[in-house]
Amino acid sequence: MASAVILTGSLLLTSCGGSDGGSSGDGKTLKLWHYEAPNSAMGAAWNEAIKEFEASHPGVKVKYEEKSFEQIQKTAQMVLNSSDTPDLMEYNKGNATAGLLSKQGLLTDLSTEAAKRGWDKKLSAGVATTSRYDAQGVMGSGKWYGVPNYAEYTMVFYNKDLFAKYKLAEPKSVDELTAAMDVFVKNKVTPLANAGAEYLAQQYLYQLALSQADRSWVDSYELYKGKTDFHDQAWTYAATTFADWVKKGYIAKTSSGTKAEEAGVSFIQGKAPILFSGSWWYGRFQDEVKFDWGSFLWPGSNLTLGSGGNLWVVPKNAKNKELAYDFIDITMSKKIQNLLGNKGGVPVAADASAVTDPKSQQLITNFNTLSGRDGLAFYPDWPVPGFYDVLVSETQKLITGSATPDAYLDALQKAYDNGVPKK
Repeated sequence: MASAVILTGSLLLTSCGGSDGGSSGDGKTLKLWHYEAPNSAMGAAWNEAIKEFEASHPGVKVKYEEKSFEQIQKTAQMVLNSSDTPDLMEYNKGNATAGLLSKQGLLTDLSTEAAKRGWDKKLSAGVATTSRYDAQGVMGSGKWYGVPNYAEYTMVFYNKDLFAKYKLAEPKSVDELTAAMDVFVKNKVTPLANAGAEYLAQQYLYQLALSQADRSWVDSYELYKGKTDFHDQAWTYAATTFADWVKKGYIAKTSSGTKAEEAGVSFIQGKAPILFSGSWWYGRFQDEVKFDWGSFLWPGSNLTLGSGGNLWVVPKNAKNKELAYDFIDITMSKKIQNLLGNKGGVPVAADASAVTDPKSQQLITNFNTLSGRDGLAFYPDWPVPGFYDVLVSETQKLITGSATPDAYLDALQKAYDNGVPKK
């Protein structure tokens, strides 16, 4: 028996138990929503899981409906209160998303299934943080409302060919990174792919804050284990540095209205030499990028954005819950996990010998480095409901110059304080 991949610190992988179900469906349909691109690691894995599910469930068909991250983010509450509810849905993790839906009674309590099917044994406390929510919708304790079956983290993707063209080495420090960006700007190349209309811009800014922070800072911000002051050293450094990077031309002012897909495509097409984003791009870049590229962890920071992956959640009003549980089991199987690993994902239950792609091995090695130092710091929009939209609109103002860093931090403080649960 091949040994399991151990993703140290954050993921504890055990043998992959759980049943594929094997029940007969008699014409039933499993209605599934997720937002992974078909050629992403997760998209490829879930498509294979659909085939496995239908083969092991005679008479049952999976009705997959493609939804975008933004669609689900904005319409989940309305849809889950309607007759159009899916049986199984990928949903973003954190207090502001899965936590809010659990608090509103819109998600099924999966605690019994997690214990019966062994999901609770496959995920370490670090990853299970985003699976469990208390009565206030705060992650880290309480009932199981979701199951992540991959991990994710952010990194710097860079175009090795463009770096070589300008005689630049892979940056090992922030000083070397900014020096490289200065060279690109002098040659009329905007170094950073950015998307002000969606999540990328706020993640740049949060990473800058994390480079000045520690675990207690993260716990205060994300888990309310202390007071969060948006005018502290970390947040102030982040806002002023981000605004300065716009002034220096590292980030285009025109990117205030750009979406994540456009930013990703600008990297794929070789227009932007650097993209800071998540491992969810990795498989797609492996598939579509034609130049030599690489990745590295943000230099000079022990912390970066990351967690267990997005959650499989079962809506409270789902019509075929048992089928949904069976599908989750299949996505945790060795076959699907090995596929996910070789397609550029970070699996939670793969065989070490089965992940053979060199870039995929590097992805997992870097994750081991990060998780080994307790470096997963979640995401900036998680703490309170509605904070994602606040971060988008306020960070856009920093990009356009219509708000100062001080005003930006004031706006974040007000929205955060209004959203933190009152004790």
